[in-house]
Amino acid sequence: MAQKQWYKGAVIYQVYPRSFQDTNGDGIGDIKGIIDRIDYIKSLGVDAIWVSPFFKSPMKDFGYDISDYRDIDPLFGNLDDFDELIAQAHQRDIKIIIDQVLSHTSDQHQWFLDSREDKTNDKADWYVWADAKPDGTQPNNWLSIFGGPAWQWEPRRGQYYLHNFFAEQPDLNFHNPEVRKAVLDNVEFWLKKGVDGFRLDAINFCYHDAQLRDNPAKPPEKRQGRGFSEDNPYAFQYHYYNNTQPENLSFMQDIRALLNKYPGTVALGEISSEDSLATMAEYTSGGDKLHMGYSFELLTNDYSAEYIRTTVSTLEQRMTEGWPCWAFSNHDVERVASRWSKDNTINPQQCKMLTALLASLRGSVCMYQGEELGLGEAEVAFEDLQDPYGITFWPNFKGRDGCRTPMPWDATDPEQAGFSTVKPWLPVGDAHKAVAVSAQDQDKDSILNAYREFMAWRKDKDVLLEGDIEFLNTQEPVLAFYRTLGDVKMLCAFNLSADTSDLTLSDSVSSQHTEISHHTADLNNNTVTLPGFGCFYATLNY
Repeated sequence: MAQKQWYKGAVIYQVYPRSFQDTNGDGIGDIKGIIDRIDYIKSLGVDAIWVSPFFKSPMKDFGYDISDYRDIDPLFGNLDDFDELIAQAHQRDIKIIIDQVLSHTSDQHQWFLDSREDKTNDKADWYVWADAKPDGTQPNNWLSIFGGPAWQWEPRRGQYYLHNFFAEQPDLNFHNPEVRKAVLDNVEFWLKKGVDGFRLDAINFCYHDAQLRDNPAKPPEKRQGRGFSEDNPYAFQYHYYNNTQPENLSFMQDIRALLNKYPGTVALGEISSEDSLATMAEYTSGGDKLHMGYSFELLTNDYSAEYIRTTVSTLEQRMTEGWPCWAFSNHDVERVASRWSKDNTINPQQCKMLTALLASLRGSVCMYQGEELGLGEAEVAFEDLQDPYGITFWPNFKGRDGCRTPMPWDATDPEQAGFSTVKPWLPVGDAHKAVAVSAQDQDKDSILNAYREFMAWRKDKDVLLEGDIEFLNTQEPVLAFYRTLGDVKMLCAFNLSADTSDLTLSDSVSSQHTEISHHTADLNNNTVTLPGFGCFYATLNY
């Protein structure tokens, strides 16, 4: 049999370093904070930690604007701290995955500082520069996802440069082979450090249309997207030309070829395109591109069984070679405990069920810090906002700060909940303090302990880690599917509502069926009665 690939079915725990644990009293989390809490992470039963950006940065987009790809911002520590993190994680059999932000740099990166000076320097063609139209306006109609045109005037060169995100994040010109090589050299620096893989931010944005063609308009009824709202002008276009270009596929092959030199390392691409599921399939095809792809397709407001079933089934039909990765929360969207709440209150049973559901889909899993506590979206007053995206679109869109508030560790600390000894960069959510780790540790029925129990149970269920998936045609609010591997077939059923629901089965359920103790369900003559937010697992006779 082929050796099992560690990433298949892996649970990847996302740490947002700014908000995880502050050890030096500056109100901002750091790498030593992750080390200090590594045994907590181990207790969750996860396979890997994805560490959001910690590189040198002016922090205009909180680390996703990188000024030095090979060094660590002093806010977070230094390279020795990072080496220690890898060592401590590996001692506990935990992999380390780090963000790589390849499509753009900070405007303070030395490459850009050189490039902007004139049209003849060594880095002149390393970014996307274009002349103004005769009337002085932008080269085309491309828009930034963070608001306004995607072009910024640079008086030194007398040209515009492209920025798909903030103006402080100029886009690199991947049509220049020197840029590709330099970017891959930066990636290899971290491979030599011993990282186990990369989460590739906005990876389908590396290439732009070399002809700079205008994006076509999108009619109002089609104005929806992932990671931006319908009232954002970005939703008014089909983004056919500013990202997801055909040339990007050969760059994915370059990344895979590099990773193949470091056995066991993996690439997880974040993909947001006009058809993200199709792009995920394309970017993981052939065994020579990315190992995994994930998108915003389940980071939405739609919480119906039909939507989840259709989304996952569509990807299954398209992704015949690659491996999916699913998430319900991350650092860019409202926390799932709030987003999928029916009445704007956090329901512990729903949180437990969502963990089980996510970790039962075919694919790997990204779990965002605090998801194991059932944290909801924190209310952040306008005067406390840090995210320029939220400040720009307030009050219709409050930005990303509500999901980025500090991790609550100690319920007995009424101010900072054990995150820091000083006022943190964002306030600790008031509702979060009561459900801090210290409080949930002591409660055997807590969301946290249910999370640990489920992950421990799942660990040796190969059918859940690597099996095929086949959905049942169930009625709302029940979502059910089979996972099959070899001669093992498991039924997984979930009640997405607070009301009791029945599921009648055509298959014979084994008397040896397995249930998760914190989600009880009754079985009577092949009818499963699911309590509110209940779930049910059973092995089948066949």
